[in-house]
Amino acid sequence: MAADRARKTTLDLMDFIHAGPTAAHAVAAAAARLEAAGFARLDERAPWRLRPGQGFHLSRGATGLVAGRVGSAPPAEAGFRIIGAHCDSPGLRVKPKSPYEARGYLQLGVEVYGGPLLASWADRDLTLAGRLLVRRRGGEPRVALVRVARPLCRIPLAAIHFQREVNQEGLKLDAQKHLAPILGLDGGRAPGAGALLELLAGAAGVRPADVVGADLELVDAQPPALASLREELFAAPRIDNLAGCHAALEALLRAPATARATTVIALFDGEEIGSQVPSGADSFFLDAALERLSLAAGPGREAWHRARAASWMVSVDGAHALHPNYAEMHDPHHLPALNGGPVIKVNAKQRYATSLLTRGRFEECAARAGSPVQHYVHRSDLPCGSTIGPIAAARLGIPTVDVGNPMLAMHSIRETGGVLDQEWMIAALVEHLGRGERRSARRSARPPAAAPRPRSARRPDRRTGASRETPAVRRSGVGRPPSRGRGPSARGRGPAR
Repeated sequence: MAADRARKTTLDLMDFIHAGPTAAHAVAAAAARLEAAGFARLDERAPWRLRPGQGFHLSRGATGLVAGRVGSAPPAEAGFRIIGAHCDSPGLRVKPKSPYEARGYLQLGVEVYGGPLLASWADRDLTLAGRLLVRRRGGEPRVALVRVARPLCRIPLAAIHFQREVNQEGLKLDAQKHLAPILGLDGGRAPGAGALLELLAGAAGVRPADVVGADLELVDAQPPALASLREELFAAPRIDNLAGCHAALEALLRAPATARATTVIALFDGEEIGSQVPSGADSFFLDAALERLSLAAGPGREAWHRARAASWMVSVDGAHALHPNYAEMHDPHHLPALNGGPVIKVNAKQRYATSLLTRGRFEECAARAGSPVQHYVHRSDLPCGSTIGPIAAARLGIPTVDVGNPMLAMHSIRETGGVLDQEWMIAALVEHLGRGERRSARRSARPPAAAPRPRSARRPDRRTGASRETPAVRRSGVGRPPSRGRGPSARGRGPAR
């Protein structure tokens, strides 16, 4: 892979992250890219009439998106090739009755969303982004996206002179008392709520009198940036999991339009709080979209069940890279490295959905794409996190593999990733969506082989030198050396087999 292409891909990822300070913004940015590429917007309330090769996208609640391209064969025959990711990130959500006055300050009431590293939010330039509900004359209110472009508030820590032991005992933050950001000074001027409403309405391009509600989040005011001595790393908010969303989106846009299988990506909301939201992985959002695509090509529930049985899914979410300052927190034999390539995540308790079969399939896709792979297993004495993979796999009954790019400081307000990894992930996902499926179709179209000889008389295959039983073993990855890495990635792959 050319380094300049990887850098260009990461710069595009950084632009996508900056355009998506909230899940709603990320979905809007993804939809804009799809429409620019000719993908048609669908309405869940209207009939769908799609033709082979046609691209489509739909959103639910403005915070979740399903998109794809209709395959040349019905889903009952070729199945679906699915990529799932989530577009929400841990953080702080603004409470409805904000701002308020306290001891001469204007402050915002906030509530913790998901599991953020709270200390990383302190003493940083923060701003507000989200959605406004705007009144329309003669119609239902509409939703307008809003983002204040400048630093707006901060969460100052108490000086060390008030907590001398903090560096030895650790910072302890009370979510109710210590996280309320300072928006400004009271000073006896106009009520803070009115001034904030005017600022938000101006940023959204609407009249303050027409705003009837708001759904706001605190977000980092600093844009993503390349970092490190040779700019081989980058720092950004929400790498978890806008990197996964961007990889899914770009793979769909790059994948061939002539694939037999119908290709689908799903960008879910609510993963950080359990996925039980209308556009989450534990909702009927993806289920309903896949079923409608299946029934449109072949009426009857039988076609839908056949389509599910012929499908498989890749769930893309962040993976933990080896941290040099906390190496003891990792399993010593599974140490993913930044710029080491996509990471396959495995857990015996199925906190990740990866199975032997799906792991082998993804390794094949990565090998065809020239992407190195790494493996991650959580320490046995620590509880393992989870993601959308097990939830979607259980709901749909579709084999799934959990993968992700390695990163540092997951759930911090500002995370760190490698410049090479995004391009490698996209390349592997493109193979998953179409190119590898076309090769499989060509292999399956060959004339059937003659009946096998008795075991004692079998001869090696002339093309491979292996017995007729070995291809499935080779696909599973059993008994072969690890994938060849490029550059520093080789040391990050542990013996996950």
